[in-house]
Amino acid sequence: MGNVLSVYIFAIAGDNPVILGWTSFATGITMTLVVFPTGFLIDKYRRDIFLKIASVVGVASLGFILFSKNEIKFLIIALVLWGLFQGMSRPSLESILADSVKSGKRSRTYSWLHLTRQVSMAIGPFLNVGLFLIFGDEWDIQIMKNVMIVGICITLFSLVIMLFFDDKKSLDTSSESIDLEMDHNHDDKRNGKHSRISSTALIAILLVGSNIIIGFGAGMTIKYFPIFFKEHEFYLLNPVLVQVIMGLTFIFTGLASLIAQKFSVKRGRVQIIFTVQFIATLCLFGIAFFPPVYILVPIFITRGSLMNAAQPLSRSILMDVIPKKHRGKINSLEAFAWGFFWNFSALLGGYLIGSEPPYNFKLCFLVTACVYLVGIIPILFLTPLIGKEKIAEKEVQG
Repeated sequence: MGNVLSVYIFAIAGDNPVILGWTSFATGITMTLVVFPTGFLIDKYRRDIFLKIASVVGVASLGFILFSKNEIKFLIIALVLWGLFQGMSRPSLESILADSVKSGKRSRTYSWLHLTRQVSMAIGPFLNVGLFLIFGDEWDIQIMKNVMIVGICITLFSLVIMLFFDDKKSLDTSSESIDLEMDHNHDDKRNGKHSRISSTALIAILLVGSNIIIGFGAGMTIKYFPIFFKEHEFYLLNPVLVQVIMGLTFIFTGLASLIAQKFSVKRGRVQIIFTVQFIATLCLFGIAFFPPVYILVPIFITRGSLMNAAQPLSRSILMDVIPKKHRGKINSLEAFAWGFFWNFSALLGGYLIGSEPPYNFKLCFLVTACVYLVGIIPILFLTPLIGKEKIAEKEVQG
C-alpha cells in the first residue's frame, strides 16, 4: 500500500507535494507524543500490553483510510492514528525481539529478519502489478483506492498477530547486554564499571545520532520517489513499472543485508555500515542528475538496497550493548529518529520540491545526499570502539 498511498494523497491534494509532506508530518507529531512514554512504560511494565493496544489503534487507522471517500481530512485522521500506532508498536516490537535473541549472535538473526521483511515488502508491489493490470494501468484515484483496499486487508493480519506476543516467552540473561571487546585493545587498561558505561553510552550516542541524521535525510525523498517516477518529464512511468522497480528494490535490499552481514564477520560491522551507506549516498548524487531510465533504475535499486542493508548491523550493535531494562527507551529514541525527524523532513522535502510544476527534484535529492554524508560521519568514530562480532560470541560462550 505504501508507495501507492503517496501518489493517492498527491492526487487528491491537487498534485501538491507540500500537502503530501504535511500529511507525513501529522504522523510524525502524534508518534512523537507517545513514543517516549511508551519506551519508559514498556521498560517498567510489559512490552506485550502495548502491542495489543497498538493493534487496536492500527485497525482504527486502516478503517479511516478504507472509508475516506477520497477526502483529505479522513486521510489526515488515519495518518494521525497511524502515528500513534507506530509510536506504541515500534519500540515494543523491537524490544521484545531484542529480548528474544542471544546477545553476541544478533547480526545473523537481524539480517535474516531484514531479508524476511524486505521480501514481504517486495511481494506488495509485485502483487500491485497484477492489481493494476486488472483495475487499469494508470494513476487514477479510484484505481489506486482499489489497490490500497487489498493492502489494508493484508495489513489487518499483521495487527491480529500482534495480539499473541508474550513477554514471558522471551529469553533470560542470555539476551542481556555484553561488554564488547574493543579493537586495538582500546579498553584493556580500563576495567572499571565506569569505563564500560562510558563506552556503551558513546556507542549508543554515535549510532542513534547517525540514524537520526540519516533518517532526517531519508524523509526528504522516500515519499517522493513514486511522484518523481510519475511526474518527471524524462520518465513519466506508469504504475506497473513503478511497482516493479519498488519490488526489485526490496528484494535486493534483503539480499544486500545478508551479504553485508557475511562481510561484516571478516571486516567488522562498523566498516561495512560505513561502506554501504557511502556508496548509497554516491548513488543518490547520481540520481539527482537524471540519467537515462536504463541507468536510473539500477542506480535507484543500488541506492535503496545498500542504504538499508546497514540497518540490521546497526541494530545488532545497539542491542548488544544496551541492557534489557533500557531497551524500550533506546528503541523509543530510534523510533523517534525515524518517526518525527523522518516525517518532519518529509514536510521539508515537499517545500524543496515545490507546490506546482516544474517540481525541483534535483534540489531535494542533492540536499538529501549532503545530509547523508553528514550522517555517516559518526560511524567512523565507532571503528575503535567495536570489535568483530565473533569476539563478542566467544565472550558470551565463555
